[in-house]
Amino acid sequence: MFPHLKTKGFRLRRFAFALALAFAVAAPAGTAFADLGSAAKLLPSAELVGKGRMTFLGFKVFDAELYAPQGTYSPSAPFALKLTYLRTFKGKQIAESSVKEIRRQGGVSDAQLAKWQTQMEALFPNVSHGQSITGVRTSSGKAEFYLGNQKLGTISDPAFTKKFFAIWLGNNTRDPQLRAQLVGSGS
Repeated sequence: MFPHLKTKGFRLRRFAFALALAFAVAAPAGTAFADLGSAAKLLPSAELVGKGRMTFLGFKVFDAELYAPQGTYSPSAPFALKLTYLRTFKGKQIAESSVKEIRRQGGVSDAQLAKWQTQMEALFPNVSHGQSITGVRTSSGKAEFYLGNQKLGTISDPAFTKKFFAIWLGNNTRDPQLRAQLVGSGS
């Protein structure tokens, strides 16, 4: 009845199929690319290394995702740790909890911990269910923090960066099962 419409429809379906095929070939199977908001600019080739959930006494606290260039994590190279909160927390609570965990790791003076706590309290906002804070270890060893697409700030002390991310990624973490899910059990 309308042969020209049949031809256009066929071409459109063929184009859509070709486009879908191109995307399928371009992204290797199993690769999860970073959904890091504005933090992605610091890790342009970031891919998911691992993910897991933190629970405490049966309560869901947050979901964690670790991203690194080409999906390969190294504690001395750039990476991003994204925490998506499953409960409401005040920024001050997040800072206090972080200081408590850094203190538990040892090797940091009370004066240094007080300085870091002040810096974290100035950076970390109150969060509600579903909000994410992403911490990025930069190539220069700084820690940059983001709430979605909003940069919260930077703590430039490489010693802070190492101790802060060791809360989840270090060998002395409180939750070795979560660490294994994030970095792999062989790391």
